[in-house]
Amino acid sequence: MPARRPPSRPRGPGRRWLPDLAAGLTVWAVLVPESLAYATIAGVPPAVGLYAAPAALVLYALLGTSRALVVGPMSATAALSAVAVGPAVAAGADPVAVTATLALLVGAVAAVAGLLRLGFVAGLISEPVLKGFVVGVALTIVVGQLPALLGVDTDADGFVRELLALLRALPQVSWLPLAVGLGSLVLLVALERAVPRLPAPLVVVAAAVALSAALDLSGRGVEVVGRIERGFGPVGPPGLGLAVYGDLLAAAVGIVLVGFVEGLGAAKASPGARDVDANRELLALGAANAGAGLCGGMVVNGSLSKTAVATAAGVRTRAGGLVAGVLTLLTVVLLAPVFGPLPEPTLAAVVVVAVWRLVDVRGVARLSRYWARHLGGRRSPLAHPDLAAAVATLAGVLLLDTLAGLLVGVVVSAVLLLLRAGRPRVAELGALRLPGGGTRWLDVDRHPAARPVPGTTVLRLEGALWYAVSDGVRDRLEATEADLVVLDAAAVPFVDVQGAVMLTDVARDLASRGRRLVVAGATGQVRDALRAAGEETGVGLPLGRDVEDVVAPGGSPVTSEPATGAGRPP
Repeated sequence: MPARRPPSRPRGPGRRWLPDLAAGLTVWAVLVPESLAYATIAGVPPAVGLYAAPAALVLYALLGTSRALVVGPMSATAALSAVAVGPAVAAGADPVAVTATLALLVGAVAAVAGLLRLGFVAGLISEPVLKGFVVGVALTIVVGQLPALLGVDTDADGFVRELLALLRALPQVSWLPLAVGLGSLVLLVALERAVPRLPAPLVVVAAAVALSAALDLSGRGVEVVGRIERGFGPVGPPGLGLAVYGDLLAAAVGIVLVGFVEGLGAAKASPGARDVDANRELLALGAANAGAGLCGGMVVNGSLSKTAVATAAGVRTRAGGLVAGVLTLLTVVLLAPVFGPLPEPTLAAVVVVAVWRLVDVRGVARLSRYWARHLGGRRSPLAHPDLAAAVATLAGVLLLDTLAGLLVGVVVSAVLLLLRAGRPRVAELGALRLPGGGTRWLDVDRHPAARPVPGTTVLRLEGALWYAVSDGVRDRLEATEADLVVLDAAAVPFVDVQGAVMLTDVARDLASRGRRLVVAGATGQVRDALRAAGEETGVGLPLGRDVEDVVAPGGSPVTSEPATGAGRPP
C-alpha cells in the first residue's frame, strides 16, 4: 500500500503573512520609481511623490474596503494637479506647498462626499467617456515627457502646444541624454516582455543610478533628479491663505471625481470586489489624500496597474498595502539620497512606458464595431453614440485641457442620451404561430415569418413615453388604416402626463372614425398613469394584459379592461 501522507499542519501566523509580504515588496519595487516619475508630471520635485505614498498606503489599508487596491500618485491625477496649481505657481507661490494644499483639499472633498453617501456619482460617468478621457490624458502625458526623454527644453503646456514646441526643438537634441532616455525605454520594454514578474522599473532605475554615478552623467549634460534629503519635508498644513483653497476647490472636485472613478474601477476589477463599498472608498480616498498632503506630498488615488501587480503577486489582505507603506517609509527615511543621481530621461522613460498602456485606441474603436455588429447600429448621427462620446472626450482633453475635456465628454454623453431617448423605435408586430400551439408577436422587420393580422395594426413602443416623443408616437398611431390599433407598452418603462393624455386624445380621434385603440402590456406606473388619464379625460382607453389578450391571431378582438374601470390592477 502506498505510504499515507502526513496531515498538513495549519499555517502559522508567519506563513499566512508570506503572500502579503511578497506582494507588498513587489508593489514597493514598482511604486518607488513611478512615484518619483509621477511627481515630475505634477510639476514638483520627484521626492514629493515619495512623501505622498507612505501615509496614503497605510491609511487606505486601515480604512478601505478592497484588500488588493494600491493607492499612490497616479498619472491622470498628477496631470490634473499640474493644471490646477499652475495659476498659483505662476503668481509666485511655492509649487510644493500649493500641491500639498490641493491634496488636503481633495481629501476634504472626498471625505465630505463619502459622508453624504455620494458614491453613486461614479456611475454617472459612462465607460466610453472615461475611456476617451484616459486615452487623452495618457497621450498628453507622453508628449509632455518627450522633451525630458530627448534632452531638450520646451516651454509649452497642453498636447498641441507641447507637440509643436517639441518639433521646433528637435534640432537641439543632445545625443547623450537621448541615448540614456532611449536606452532606458528599450530596456524597460525588453524586461517587461522577457521577465514579466520582474519589477522592471526598479531594475532600470537602479541601473541608471549606478551608471549615472559611475560616469558622472550630470557633469556631461544629462539632467538628474538632484540631491534628495532623508526624511520628509515640512509636515503639517502648508499654511497658505483661504484664497488659495477657494481657487483650488473646483479643481479638487474634478480630481476627486476622476481619481474615485479610476480607483473604484481598479477595486472592482480586483479579488474581493463584492466587499467594495463606494461610500467607504470615498472616505478612505479622503484620508489617504489628507495624509499625503500633511506629509508634503501630492494627490493620490487608486492605481489599476499597481493593483494588478499586487494581485499577480498573490496579495490576500490589506496587509499587503501596509507592507508597501512601511517599505516606502523606510525608503524616504533611509534610502532617499540614493535616487539623487537618477537621470531625468530615465524617469521620463518610466512614465512613458507606464502611461502608454493606457492608450487604448483599439478599445475606443471597438465601441463602433460593437454597436454595428451587436446592437444593429444604423447609418445616422446616433448610430455610434458611445464612440461619439469617447472621441469628443478625447478631443476635448487634447485640444482644451483635462478637466474641460471630461466636462465635454459628460455633456456630449448627456446630449446623446437625450437624443436617443427622444427617438424611440416604434416597431410593427406580426403573429407567428408556434408548432405546439400559441402565438408569438414579433417585429416584422426582424422576423419576416411573422405576419400582420388582417384589419389590425400592432405597434410596440421601445422606450419611455414622455413629452419629447409624444408627437412622434401620435403620428405613428394615427398613420395606420386598421380598424383596431394595438400599442404594446410592455417595453415602456414610464409615461408622463403629456404622453398619457396624448393616448387618450388618439383614442378619442380614432373612435370618432369608428376605429379603436387598445394599450396592451402596460404595468406598474405606466398602467396607473393611463388609468388616471382616462379618469381625468373621461375617455375609455382600454388596457389589455398583453397583445394576445387583445387580439387573436385570426383577427378577432379579445376583451380588455377599460382604463376608467374601478380598482387597481394586480
